[in-house]
This record gives sequence, structure tokens and C-alpha cells, in this order.
Amino acid sequence: MKTWVFSTEADGGASSSALEALTKARSFGGDLVAIHVGAGSEPALNELGAHGAATVLHLSADVSAAAIAAAMAAACETEQPDLIIFGMGNLDRDVAGRLSARLGKPVLANAVDVTVDGDSVRVANEILGGTTKVVTQFTEGAPAITITRPKAFPAEPNGGDAPTVSTLHVPDVGHAGDVVVLSSHAESAEGPDLEAAAVVVSGGRGLGGAEKFEMIAELAGLVGGAVGATRAVVDAGWVPYSYQVGQTGKTVKPSVYLACGISGAMQHLVGMKDSTTIIAINKDPEAPIFGVADLGIVGDVHNVVPALIEALKAHGS
Repeated sequence: MKTWVFSTEADGGASSSALEALTKARSFGGDLVAIHVGAGSEPALNELGAHGAATVLHLSADVSAAAIAAAMAAACETEQPDLIIFGMGNLDRDVAGRLSARLGKPVLANAVDVTVDGDSVRVANEILGGTTKVVTQFTEGAPAITITRPKAFPAEPNGGDAPTVSTLHVPDVGHAGDVVVLSSHAESAEGPDLEAAAVVVSGGRGLGGAEKFEMIAELAGLVGGAVGATRAVVDAGWVPYSYQVGQTGKTVKPSVYLACGISGAMQHLVGMKDSTTIIAINKDPEAPIFGVADLGIVGDVHNVVPALIEALKAHGS
């Protein structure tokens, strides 16, 4: 089994999705290669090696998605990978779709698991808001292409050596190759990283307005947590998109997830239902969020959250 894992560079390191996929791919055995897009810093390359990549095929950060897909498609003809794993990042999905079109191979997205049995590759997906799992087997021949969800696998280094690094040749792709990425900007955020936080405090439309997120941020600060939000709140402009948890936002698996004024739409549950402990605060006892909660508080969020804040302050003093 020869597995390729797509990686991008951020903050001088390899993408978390790549490290998660490499960890999973080690269980398949065989050759493990990372396709890395970015500056190719020593820390990033060493991270890829430490998580199992023996070889890294590198492309610079200014290469367009069309050119990356063309380079990977050309390399597939000579290297013949059996499986290619992408994450859910914007560039990952862009390249995966273009590569699928170039190779004439299907791509299975939103995977929560990937299994290999001999030459057979199967992908598990969750549908209907995560209530049903479907397992699909690739039958079109190699390479199987899949896009995995964040946190589907743990990222665990195995102490691998620094990988062998070579540049991936970019063929002539016509006008598509004229596109050059001039710069990239990461949206600034305060407090703990939402996807890595051990505690997440999220707010929904039940808060009533953007100004009410101040108490969510205060509560999160008192418990050392990150602030999250539902799509409706983000669409309303109350908080930045980077706060969004759910199907079209971020997937989180904290030790504690505190849902404040969140009804529990399927799209939101997909992004947080695997949290270790879920605590829900909602005045509607029939709210779907209580169906996944380990602890539910039926009450007005405007009364319960301030009381929690005062109790935590009193305990801290």
C-alpha cells in the first residue's frame, strides 16, 4: 500500500489534518508520502517525518490549486499511489476536486474513518446529521481519493526520522498556471485555539444579540476555554466565522462543551457531538441539544450564565 497525505504549512508547522492522516496511514503499512505545500520549513518537515512520512514531495506556497492538482496527477502516473488522503482545509478540497477530475476517479468526502484490507479501501461517512454511518468501498481502481474530517484520527508521532525531501515538478497547465498566490493571511483570534481547546463555551441565537456574547467570552475566560458559535450567529454577524462550530464550520472534541442558548440543529451537532462531556443550557425542554447532552439545564441562558460566572468568581476568590 502506497499512501499519499496532502499537507499545508501554517505557522511554521504542518497542518493538523496531515498529522492526523499520517498517524492513521501508518496502520496501513507500506510507503507513506506527504505532498507538502508551503515554505517547507525544517520544523514542518520534521513534524511530517515524526508522524510517519518517509518521503515529502514539496511545492511552494505560491502555486495555484490547479497547478498542484496537475503536478499530483502527473506524479500519479509514475508513482502510482493506492490512496490519497486530504483534509477539510480550503486548499485541500480545491485540489482534491481538481485531482479527481484529472484522474477520472471518485472522491469520498467527509470521512470519519478509512480502512484498508489488501487492495480494498473503504471509507466511513456520517449522514443525516451524524445519526447514520455509511461505509463505501472504492471499486474504480487506484488511487482512492478521500477527504477526512478534522479530529477523525488522533495525531500521534512515532519518532520517525527526518524525511527525504524532493520538489514536485509542476507541468504546463496553460492559463490555469498563470494564477499565483501572492500572500496568505490568517484571521487573528483571541484566547485558546477553538479546535484544540479542552473546554469550549458556545453561544446560539438564544442569546438574543451580539452584545450578549460578552458573557460567553467571560465565562470561557474563567474556565480557560475557547469561544464557539452556531452558524446562525455567525451569519447574523455577531461573531467572526472563525468561531463557527458545525458542518460548515469547525469540528471540536473538547473535554467539556458548554452549549448556551443553542437549540441543537443537525448541522451544529455534527461539529461537537463527540465532545467528552456536553452541557446544554436552554429554556426549551424539548430542544434537540438535550438529546446529545450529558447534563442539561432547563432555564433562561440570561439568568443561568451570569449565575455561573458569579459562582466561578466567588470560587476563584
